[in-house]
Parts: sequence; structure tokens; C-alpha cells
Amino acid sequence: MQPAQPLRLALVGNPNCGKTALFNRLTGARQKVANYAGVTVERKEGHFTSAASGRAFQVVDLPGAYSLNAMTPDEAITRDVLFGKQADEVLPDVIVLVADATNLKLNLRLVLEVLRLGRPTVLALNMMDVARKRGVVIDTARLQQELDIPVIETVAVKPGGGEALVAQLDRLAVEPQRARSAAGSRFNDGNGDKLEATQREVRRILDAVIRHEGQAHTANDRIDAVVLHPVLGYALLAAVLFLIFQAVFSWSEAPMNFIKESIAALGAIVNAQLPEGPARSLLVDGIIAGAGSVLVFLPQILVLFFFILILEESGYLPRAAFLLDRLMGSVGLSGRAFIPLLSSFACAIPGIMATRTIQNPRDRLATIMIAPLMTCSARLPVYALVIGAFIPDRTVGIFNLQGLVLFALYVTGIISAMAVAWIFNLAKGKGRYQPLMLELPNYHLPNLRNLAIGLWERARIFMTRVGTIILSMMILIWFLSSFPAAPEGATGAAIQYSLAGQIGHLLQPLFEPIGFNWQISIALIPGLAAREVAVGALGTVYALSATGEELATTLTPMIASTWSLPTALSLLAWYVFAPQCISTLSTVCRETGSWLPVLAMTAYMFTLAYLASFITFQVSRMLLGGA
Repeated sequence: MQPAQPLRLALVGNPNCGKTALFNRLTGARQKVANYAGVTVERKEGHFTSAASGRAFQVVDLPGAYSLNAMTPDEAITRDVLFGKQADEVLPDVIVLVADATNLKLNLRLVLEVLRLGRPTVLALNMMDVARKRGVVIDTARLQQELDIPVIETVAVKPGGGEALVAQLDRLAVEPQRARSAAGSRFNDGNGDKLEATQREVRRILDAVIRHEGQAHTANDRIDAVVLHPVLGYALLAAVLFLIFQAVFSWSEAPMNFIKESIAALGAIVNAQLPEGPARSLLVDGIIAGAGSVLVFLPQILVLFFFILILEESGYLPRAAFLLDRLMGSVGLSGRAFIPLLSSFACAIPGIMATRTIQNPRDRLATIMIAPLMTCSARLPVYALVIGAFIPDRTVGIFNLQGLVLFALYVTGIISAMAVAWIFNLAKGKGRYQPLMLELPNYHLPNLRNLAIGLWERARIFMTRVGTIILSMMILIWFLSSFPAAPEGATGAAIQYSLAGQIGHLLQPLFEPIGFNWQISIALIPGLAAREVAVGALGTVYALSATGEELATTLTPMIASTWSLPTALSLLAWYVFAPQCISTLSTVCRETGSWLPVLAMTAYMFTLAYLASFITFQVSRMLLGGA
């Protein structure tokens, strides 16, 4: 290790120990995210400079692990990096073990396994403020003596909560051997069971360093008595999800109106300033009409993510997984699948990647196959457009009718996913039910800084999609919808004679039985790149189909006047099961290492989408009338 080179640190710890919070505290915005070589496990690396010594540090935030005897892909990566087996990964100079001070019993097992490596190591006792509030008293000096490594107290969520750790790292940069421990030799070379020896050593150390174990019944226990109740827990979960979907419409109304008015004003200005021709058509009908019709749904997406982040930050999500374990086990899934499936409400890609925490390969594959049936945020613009056009904005009792319809669509996706999982379970052969073993983190108030960062990241990702994928697709749709020009003496809108019009009319016989006109048929194609692109495509197509001075912002009243209610309901049914976007399919291929699940997913989702739309359209047409 050269003094002039940055000291390379590896953060290691159990899930939910505050390791990533400490990583963010140390590195701030000076970090990058990629994947480890050959796998899709996320790799976070950052750097910082000590204010006291001027020493540079590189930090790698390793995936959470309970043991170096890897049971999941995440744990395998952590093991391989620490053992020097991970391709293109340099061995860390110092291992920073992060342990939850409120649950030292669970964390010490991993600590002792890492100490067997005989590498320079520091233990950061995190969440010490929470431990003290609960009456947990830890003798850190005695713990340091028992482990024979530096032990530092940290509070990662507070400013300055990592300063003591940085000071210790400055000292180790000069004398790294001071952090080597001989503690592992007490049981490392024995002939007995290493696991049993580790557990005995954990109990012995806890007896020596824990002076007071805190209150027997804490506020967490009292809250869990309700949250995990076999009846009240399910009612509470349903109420929470129901209120979230109500808020998606109620809270977002004002900012959506502001965006609509701004887009309308911008379109009018551009339309008035530029002479008639291809340039004005591209800007007004293509870019403003297409991208603007998607951008208007940003407030609804942020409201949805706001609640998801609160549930995650508060510690509720693992409890929901624990609560649903037996229910999900009845259809062949593990309760551990709940968090990947909930992540899929945001986007199926991180949800599919989150299945790495599922140990059973069969359960993992089943979760991957149904994750796209969760209603991702890309569907929300389509749902909001159709619901806003056809469902009256009125209350039913104390509830908003539009919110009720949105909630019903989400529930339909969940029920469908459980049904597909049950069929998958029958096809693969029913496995033995394994109860979920899961650490329940402490409840705590969401950190406003983390909420703000999370919402900003989601807004940035959405705006990037609007400015790249969606914008490029809108320009392509505009081009196909504008050329070739209508022949002389044509009586219809010019788009009917364009390439897009010809493609739409070619596809119309396929989609006519489910109530889709040629404009909808066109929009489904770019929707394969990203589902929300379908709304932008409709905005462009209908803007070019309009006669007179109607602009993109008339999309909602335009479809309300040209579609029948059965067509609208059919489109909602289609998007409950809509075939996955290309990015998700490529992620499935990388995660499973095969194209076979990709082909199976595409086939079954397209089939379900078509059948659901066909039944919805034909039944609603018989009951409600309409073409």
C-alpha cells in the first residue's frame, strides 16, 4: 500500500444496518453506480478526502450480507470481493464493518466471520443514538478489547456522524497493521462446527459488553402488535395502499393543471411565431405535443414514489413482506418476493434485480416472471389519460371515483400476478413451503434529506427518459405521421396518407376485435420502447389528425369525443397485461442467463393482454353499447 495512493475501503454489513447511509455520509455526491463484472449486482463506489489529513479514500459499498457462507448472489459478491475472487476487483486495504448497535446479536456473526480473514478491519457501531434511547448500553472499550480491532461509534443519518470513523481511518492510513485482529484464531482452527463456535463466541462477547439490554417491550413491539396482527395487519396494508392511490389523483391535480397550461401556452407561442411548414409541425405537433403529453404526468409519478419512499424509510416494507409470507406461499412464492414486487410498482427493472435476495432459484424465477404484472409507473400516464377522459371526477362517499378506478387497476394487476404464480407453481411442481426468516428493522421517522434525494432521482430519471427515449420516439412518430404528404385534392387529415397512417390501417384488422382504432394501433408500437411513450404517440398522432387550430393539450377531450367507453375500458385492460418494454426484457435475459424466460414472458403477457381486452370490449359493448 503506497502512502500516495488512495486508501481503498470496503463497507461490509448486514442489510438494514445503515451501511448505505454511512456510504452516502462519507462520499456525498462523489459516487458512481455500475454493475460488477459479469453480473447485474449493483456496485457502488465513491471517494472522499479527509479534512484533517488531506488523505484520499476510495469506498466500495458491498451488498448486504448475513454471512460469508453465501446463500444469495448479493452475498456471493461480498464474499468474492473480500476473498479476492471477484474479477477486476482490487482487494480492499481496510474492511469497515458496519453493525447495527440496536441488534448487535445478529450483526456479530458476520463480524467474527470477517475477522477470520486476518485483514485490517474497523468496526463502526452505527445507530448508537437509537440504542441509547432504548436503554441499550454497550461497553465499546470492552468490545474493542474482545475483538482486537478499533471500534468506533457512528450515527450515519446525522451531520458529522462519521467524523470519528474518518479520524480512525486517518490513523490506520499510517499504521494499517493496528487494525489486524487475532480474535478469529480463538475458534478458526478448531475441528468443531465453525457455525456453532461462532454462535458461542457471539454469546460470550455479548455477555461481556452489553451492560443493559434495554426495555423488554418497546414502542416497536407495540406498533408491531397492530402491524403484524393476522387481521388488523392486512386491513392496515390495504388501507395504506388504497390511500396512496387516492392521493395520486388528489394531490397531483394542481401541479398537473399548471403543466398543462404551460404546455398549452408554449405551443401557442411557437405556433404563432413560426411560419407554417415542417419546422413548426415538428416543434408543435411532434416535440411539444408528444413529450408534453407525457411530462404532464410527472406529479402523479412523484406522489406515488413519495409514499413508496416513506414506507421504505419508516421500516414498514419488511413487515409487509413478513405479513404476506404465508399468503404468498399459498401460490408458490416466498414472502421475500414482496419487496421486489413492490419495487416493480416503480419500475419492473429494479424489481427484477431485487429478486437476487431470494435464495431458492425456483422462487426467484417465479418472481421475475410475474414482476412485470405489477403496475409500474410507466403505465400511470396511460391510466391517468384514459381515466381522466372517461371517469367523472366526483366523489363516492368520501372517496374519489377516479382514485377508486386506479386502485382497482392496481389490484387487478396484483391478483393476476398471484394467479400466474400459482399456475407457474403447478407447472414447475409444488415446492415445500419455507417460512420467511427476515430481520425487521426499527421503526423511525423518514429522513427528509433522503426523501428529497429519492424524489429528485426519480424526477431526473423521468426527465431523462422524456428528453431521450420519449423525445426520439416522438420525432420518429412525427416523421412517420407527416411523410409522405397528402396528395392533391385529399379530403381527410394528412396523417391518413402517411407511413404511420398506412401502418395503422394495416394493423387495425388485428386490433379491431378489441376495439382499437388505427391511431391506438400506431401508439402501441413505440410503447414497446417505454409504455409511457404510447401517450406521447397518441398526442402526436391526434395533433396531426386534428383539423383547425387544436393543439396537443386537447388530447384528453379529443379521445373522450372519438373513443367509445368500451374502447377506453379495453385499453385499460390491455395495459394491465401489456407486453414488457425492451429494457425490461433485456434485464430478464441478463438476470436469468437465457432468452427462454424472455420469450415465455412476452408470449404470455401478449396473450393475456389480448384476451383481457377482447373480453372487456365485447362484454362492455353488450352492456353499455358503443362501437
